Amino acid sequence: MIKLKLDENLSRHLKPLLTALEYDTITAQEQGLLSKPDTAIAAAAKDEERILLTLDVEFGNLKKYPPGSHPGIILFRPHSLGPLAVNSFVEEFFRVTDIRQLAGCVVVAAPSARQGDDRRRKGKRFAPEVSAASALP
Repeated sequence: MIKLKLDENLSRHLKPLLTALEYDTITAQEQGLLSKPDTAIAAAAKDEERILLTLDVEFGNLKKYPPGSHPGIILFRPHSLGPLAVNSFVEEFFRVTDIRQLAGCVVVAAPSARQGDDRRRKGKRFAPEVSAASALP
């Protein structure tokens, strides 16, 4: 089972959703990591072999968090940072992405530029676009 850690900037309400999708999920809040430095969050995720899910762009810094030096980081960059929009975006990402392929990578998940806001308003589903940096073999 793939293990995930939700950073404090993502809703705790994502945990049951991710658990239902068969991910072993824990929150930073559950571990008493609220307001802790990013380095402490990253170290906890690494020690527990959990992929870190976050909205914090600091985790996209490849010099601080080089691919292959951790179990993985997924940085979500949805159009809207409202909690319902973020939760929906994360849920869709997990429904359409094979997370196993992203192990050890730093991933930026953002809405596809080809599928703008007007398509979502028409009720059409959209796929998050993924950019990943991985360790070289």
